[in-house]
Amino acid sequence: MAAKESEADFYWGSGSFPCWRAMLCLAEKKVKYQSHLLSMDKKEHKTDEILKLNPRGQLPIFKHGQVIINESVGICQYVESAFKGQGTQLMPEEPSQQAAVLQRSLEAENVRQKMVLDTLMYMWTTKPEDISQDLLKQKKQNLAQEVQYWEGHLAKLGPGSHIAGKDFTVADATFWPSLAFLVRLGMPIQTCCPNLAKYYEMVKQRPTVQETWPPHWKTSPGPDYFKDLF
Repeated sequence: MAAKESEADFYWGSGSFPCWRAMLCLAEKKVKYQSHLLSMDKKEHKTDEILKLNPRGQLPIFKHGQVIINESVGICQYVESAFKGQGTQLMPEEPSQQAAVLQRSLEAENVRQKMVLDTLMYMWTTKPEDISQDLLKQKKQNLAQEVQYWEGHLAKLGPGSHIAGKDFTVADATFWPSLAFLVRLGMPIQTCCPNLAKYYEMVKQRPTVQETWPPHWKTSPGPDYFKDLF
């Protein structure tokens, strides 16, 4: 027997890319769930209760009846299947369109990799006196090249396009949080990337994006790490 919506729980952290991805999909599918906002600063995602749900101690976690799934893209694909008859269709039926969504969904991880794991983690975990400006410049150049890849991709798709075509899909849910974070951290999107800028403004207006906007982003500005990205 399929689990009911009332049996769903979602554990998340504010500003986490993977959490926002999953929240967007849950919101688009109109899934009702018990929300558990955890403080990652206080290590609330490392408690015994959470480790029982995800031994890696990572967020997000979606529990639907007896089903527990922890990977954000997996959560998106699961809710599309489990709640297929409601909300936005996040995965097209036509195989070639489905392939495009899957391709862009997985490919979007490159943005997060080059922004967070390659660049920001280097800045955050290296003593200021030990930071190599040449290495940091190279990391930012790699990120800028990745951003330009997506700028060119949207240019080819044409005005009004989403990441994998004309409709909002799982691909947008996976790509959007990285783009929004780049903008929050000062990337001059209006001057460097006109196609991404139009896409950003279009998606930002979606009710689900406004509904799931990270709470602490509403009250505090982000540092301008990427004002010199281009």
